[in-house]
Amino acid sequence: MTTLTDGHPTILVVDDTPANLSLLVNLLKDQYKIKVANNGIKALELAGAVPPDLVLLDIMMPEMDGYEVCRRLKANDTTRHVPVIFLTAKNETEDEELGFSVGAVDFILKPISPPIVVARVKTHLEIKQWHDFLQNQNAWLQQQVEQRLTEINHLQDASIYVMVSLAEFRDECTGNHIRRTQEYTRVLAEQLAQMPNHADSLSRQQIELMAKSAPLHDIGKIAIPDHILLKPSKLTPEEFEVMKTHALRGADMLRTAGSHMGEQGDFLAMAMTIARSHHEKWDGSGYPDGLAGEQIPLAARLMAVADVFDALTTSRPYKTAMPREQAVAVIVQGSGQHFDPQVVEVFMLIQDELHRIAAKWLDG
Repeated sequence: MTTLTDGHPTILVVDDTPANLSLLVNLLKDQYKIKVANNGIKALELAGAVPPDLVLLDIMMPEMDGYEVCRRLKANDTTRHVPVIFLTAKNETEDEELGFSVGAVDFILKPISPPIVVARVKTHLEIKQWHDFLQNQNAWLQQQVEQRLTEINHLQDASIYVMVSLAEFRDECTGNHIRRTQEYTRVLAEQLAQMPNHADSLSRQQIELMAKSAPLHDIGKIAIPDHILLKPSKLTPEEFEVMKTHALRGADMLRTAGSHMGEQGDFLAMAMTIARSHHEKWDGSGYPDGLAGEQIPLAARLMAVADVFDALTTSRPYKTAMPREQAVAVIVQGSGQHFDPQVVEVFMLIQDELHRIAAKWLDG
């Protein structure tokens, strides 16, 4: 872009009469860089190659009149912000209305008055300079906003990593469980999004939000005493009641984190939802709230299948891993009781993908 601060704005003069071209060139050449075209096609070629700062455009020309040239300039992203001043002997109201409707910023009547031409050219170049300045400022501000959002996202990722690492530190068995269930949740959601009744609720952004929040589903286990969390045998009924509190404790931890940060945001809201409700059951027999059916948030319904399937197919100090086929049968048997039937349906469609994820994140 050439600006007034350079002292050399570029003006494209378009007129099919050589005398008019000569007059305008001599009038403006001491202050501006001048390009000339004697027809509309040539004018569009010059403007498209290197956009000028302003166009002085004759209306009555053969082959392509000034109105059409202006329409095409305004239709081109490269030249649509270039101001166009019509030079014309047409002085009817409808002529001016048409000119402004196709994008002109001003009219100068022929025969031209040199002082008027100079004054209006100067005015519109100054307006364009301010317009360009504001555009550049907007672009800079947008860049700054994007940079800050990137920094915030990195900080959020780091915070997630720290919280998940705390859970892994308390229970070394959960490390790859966290990664597998995150990917299981993602691919289940992607497959479910192809179902007509979920196309609107499972946008790409929502799926990414679910997957990003999923690793925090068991964050509440940080608050469970070691003698229960790390017990190498089956829990007693009393111990299991304590273990069940991890769902509410996890949601409370995330809510507290949000209050300290001054806002909750979509990420923490999703993480709280998953942490609180991933042990709810489709038939209402789950915990902590006894929700049933579609009362259970969709993200928690997806996590329920991912969480149980991974728990069944991996070893723990108190149990051996269940064969994959048997684990799949357990999930299918739980359809309509423990699990959302439609989530189970898509679960069956992505067995190869689930197997790939399990193979990638094997327990060490």
